[in-house]
Amino acid sequence: MANAPVQRMSQLMAKTLRDDPADAEVLSHKLLVRAGYVRRTAAGIWSWLPLGKKVLSNVERIVREEMDAIGAQEVLLPALLPREPYDATGRWDEYGPELFRLQDRKGGDYLLGPTHEEIFTLLVKDQASSYKDLPVILYQIQTKFRDEARPRAGILRGREFLMKDSYSFDTADEGLAESYALHRQAYQRIFERLGLDYRICAATAGAMGGSKSEEFLAPAGAGEDTFADCPNCDFAANTEAVGYELKPVDASGVPAAEDIPTPDTPTIETLAASLGVPASATLKNLLVKVDGEIVAVGVPGDREVDMDKVEAHFAPAAVELVTAEDFTGRPDLVRGYVGPQGLEKVRYIADPRVAPGTAWITGANKEHTHAKNVVVGRDFEVGEYVDVVVVQEGDPCPKCGSGLKLDRAIEIGHIFQLGRKYTDALKLDVLGQNGKPVRVTMGSYGIGVSRAVAALAEQHADEKGLVWSREVAPADVHVVAAGKALQTELALEVSQKLAAAGVRVLVDDRAGVSPGVKFTDAELIGVPQILVAGRRAAEGVVELKDRRTGEREELPVEEAITRLTSAS
Repeated sequence: MANAPVQRMSQLMAKTLRDDPADAEVLSHKLLVRAGYVRRTAAGIWSWLPLGKKVLSNVERIVREEMDAIGAQEVLLPALLPREPYDATGRWDEYGPELFRLQDRKGGDYLLGPTHEEIFTLLVKDQASSYKDLPVILYQIQTKFRDEARPRAGILRGREFLMKDSYSFDTADEGLAESYALHRQAYQRIFERLGLDYRICAATAGAMGGSKSEEFLAPAGAGEDTFADCPNCDFAANTEAVGYELKPVDASGVPAAEDIPTPDTPTIETLAASLGVPASATLKNLLVKVDGEIVAVGVPGDREVDMDKVEAHFAPAAVELVTAEDFTGRPDLVRGYVGPQGLEKVRYIADPRVAPGTAWITGANKEHTHAKNVVVGRDFEVGEYVDVVVVQEGDPCPKCGSGLKLDRAIEIGHIFQLGRKYTDALKLDVLGQNGKPVRVTMGSYGIGVSRAVAALAEQHADEKGLVWSREVAPADVHVVAAGKALQTELALEVSQKLAAAGVRVLVDDRAGVSPGVKFTDAELIGVPQILVAGRRAAEGVVELKDRRTGEREELPVEEAITRLTSAS
């Protein structure tokens, strides 16, 4: 077995901190900075110090091994990309302000790549000419860029981040399904090896497009995604992908719609209080502008509109809320009293809970007036049904009907069946078996490599610091010399023997640092095993501590070395 390195803390470019950074909000941000793994360079831009780079490289290694295992081929494409391919797919404009755009000295337009669908498509177009060249899976581990408006949470949401992105190219949809399944299985192995607790959740494709999409989410309080999990079946989905079944009802017994005076009730809350009815009996009509056109969105009065869902539905069109000026010159739109009946030149979409036959109290399109017994399908028509409400705890599971539970999570991976969105735009064809051109179909698959480090720090930590698994830790054992020359001499001797047996060692040989500080740093840094050359060093006895369980044991030096080398 090859010698492993010994990293001496007396020479290590990393300083631990006793206090949390002033701007740190989440656990991973606090601990990775305090333990000397990363340092902030600018807002959303981070430098990886030696210990952090070791962890990052270990995550990369695991990802690379599992991608290679499914036959994927690693490449490295540029991060600085030309505008033209992104114009062809429409994403130069669709990506919005999050896309880093720049010009060279000649005025040519470029971007810093957030994802590489277009460039991989062009690469395969250049290299593949026949069905015999496919299927193929290509991947890279590369820095990506996103101009976040509010970078936060340390490396969880940065403007520069490390990502594994892979792309599959097949001649038929059946082949795409197989490539997708290979990635799904590889991702499960990757996250299990990393030691991450994760959920596979149905997701929306969003601006990426395609027919199928799933997210890999790591439950954590610092997560920016909310997912719904059913306790009684295997359903799990990002809340943006949770649907509700349309259930028409019989409205034959509902009286005719009737206007009722409701002075000073421009909100659902004031209306429900005035009439003594629950908010769920009212119909909320939110007005938005879609590329400048006013659209009404109908939901039950006790539910909130999920603007992310609305924006995803209308993407790539721009969606914004109406303003007071938009009511000028529109007598059919009475602010605070809008109802779907009688709306002129306004497209009306509604959540499936506003089903045909349901009766509502809603605006009468007159000042200080509402209407009751307004029935869907009788008094107004819904132009399109779209799941647009904010999902709540207890909403019915789409699969079994049980109440859903909600939790926060970090998105650590996402897989898409893109289909032919990009190959159509960039005209990627190969000759099929019959000699005729075949349009290639694609999949896109991402893992946030640097984000996975943050997710691990969120899930694997205690009140003392980080607790890394052996697969990703910056070392296998942290050797601590507790003070005197004799202890330091023994610590260095043990470290060399361990390294010779292939064990990765971090040894705290710092002079002038108290044993208490060294012990605190060892627990903060979070290497799986801590070996202390302390008070019984003269007897050839050391203490071995498991960082995760806290169990400790005094052992003769050789026995401790044997135990640590057998585990490596």
